[in-house]
Amino acid sequence: MLDALLGRASLKERIDELEEKNERLRNRYEAESERRSEAATARQDAEERVNRLEDRIAQLEGELEQLEGDEAGLSVRRRERLRGSRLEAVVDRLASFRTGPEGALTAILREDESSETLAEEFDVDLETPLGDRAALVDEAAPCVLCLDDAGLIAATLEPPAMPDRALEDDSRIAWDDRFRFEREWFLPTGRYALALVRTDLFALGTYEDGDRVDYRGFESDVKGNHSKGGFSQARFERIRDDQIDDHLERCREALSERVDDGDRLYLAGQRGVVETLAEDASLEPAGTAAVDATGDPKSALEDAHRSFWTAEFRAF
Repeated sequence: MLDALLGRASLKERIDELEEKNERLRNRYEAESERRSEAATARQDAEERVNRLEDRIAQLEGELEQLEGDEAGLSVRRRERLRGSRLEAVVDRLASFRTGPEGALTAILREDESSETLAEEFDVDLETPLGDRAALVDEAAPCVLCLDDAGLIAATLEPPAMPDRALEDDSRIAWDDRFRFEREWFLPTGRYALALVRTDLFALGTYEDGDRVDYRGFESDVKGNHSKGGFSQARFERIRDDQIDDHLERCREALSERVDDGDRLYLAGQRGVVETLAEDASLEPAGTAAVDATGDPKSALEDAHRSFWTAEFRAF
């Protein structure tokens, strides 16, 4: 009664209405924030899987090409990923082959080249010794092709560490009495350094003929998944990007301070990170590869080293 006489009843009703509306807006905001948070987390999880999926895509594409070849009645006689002593045995066997003058062809195919390229630009005929199987060589590029004029040996190896000089036109196609390639294209020979780089991890090993003689590694504090969304998401990503930039700078410093600047340097790890460091003119890596290596720095480095020195072999 008193509220009605003093005109406060309508004000209280208005307050109740506004509080109810405010509660509805708060609930809507919280639901939207939760949705944005889940979307942001899902996006970050997906980004973390990109490097692994890209490597898997390459493998599946190779399997698909092989299946398509099977459907056409064509397939390689043998396909195998080689490493360690098995790879060394295959390389040594190819290197020991001898024939008459200009009886052994060594052809280094770039990624975008094919048997037709060899025929048109270098007058190299693969169809005579291989027949329809010559088309299967296209699927192996980039690779080193070893073929004798009698077709007794017809094989490709995808080299883990192909130097740029080996891709020069005046030396990459050769007929001789033996196959012409260098062991260091396929095998860990001599002294070299291999670095594993990820957005949050760095490991550098110095090796002598595949045996590690020196090591340095560290991990950086880089933020993981974000779980809030909203305006804090953008701030979180800026902080994370800055942390990654700081980590990459530490990686560059460690690489520039490696024991012997004359050592060959190979970079392996997350594709985007490897590509960023490979663009540094002061590093000049002899080879790069995207590998999926997890765990602490030292064990991850061993995994990366094993994956890097793996070559795909195909016999036709």
